[in-house]
Amino acid sequence: METLLERSDKKIIHEGDTVVKIFSADYSKANVLNEALNQALVEETGLNIPHLREVKMIEGMWAIVIDYIPGKTLQQLMEENPDKLDEYMDLFVDLQCKVLSKRSPKLRKIKDKMIGKMSECKIIDATQRYELQTRISSMPKHDKVCHGDFNPSNIIITPDGEPYIIDWSHATRGNASADAARTYLLFVLEGKEDLAKKYITTFSKKADIPLQLIQKWMPVVAASQSLKGKEEEMEILSSWANVVDYE
Repeated sequence: METLLERSDKKIIHEGDTVVKIFSADYSKANVLNEALNQALVEETGLNIPHLREVKMIEGMWAIVIDYIPGKTLQQLMEENPDKLDEYMDLFVDLQCKVLSKRSPKLRKIKDKMIGKMSECKIIDATQRYELQTRISSMPKHDKVCHGDFNPSNIIITPDGEPYIIDWSHATRGNASADAARTYLLFVLEGKEDLAKKYITTFSKKADIPLQLIQKWMPVVAASQSLKGKEEEMEILSSWANVVDYE
């Protein structure tokens, strides 16, 4: 048994041919079951993801069991082989486009999720919250599978070169531009501005989506990210969440 990740609300362990995510005793049962449902729904699309094995209780705590996928994350490979960065970025964006090509009608709509989050956001005032909610409602109505946390650390490349996409807890359906804006933001928050620019340029070209449409989602994803409460991120998130900056 090997611990892969440990946080205050969850612990992820590798056990045999499985990965077990154990949630804290006070973690929402509804959220655990929703994460398992997301995994099962995305699995049905045929994407290369770990299969859901079971949902169970371990010493009074909920746990989700999925297939263990051996290999390295795409983030590790990018760091180990900087000379192959363009190649890895092409693969990364191609995988995201493949996800976005899928449909899963039972996933929650990203618009509904984001409108709800805006009402909880404290880094913008009531007027800005209303404007963002109105902006979300007016966005083109799409039905694409969105990962919600698509970054290189959530891509595992097996020893024989097969890519698998992990962590579907934030999966929704909706607009591809929202998923791209979220990925761009994640690169920026990690201090990887050059990589963020390379990503967004590559994505816009491969997905044939204008940068302006992606930019319209940036204040929304920034406001959403602020709910995680990470103090070190607040300054940049506050500036991004300012609607006027993107008008």
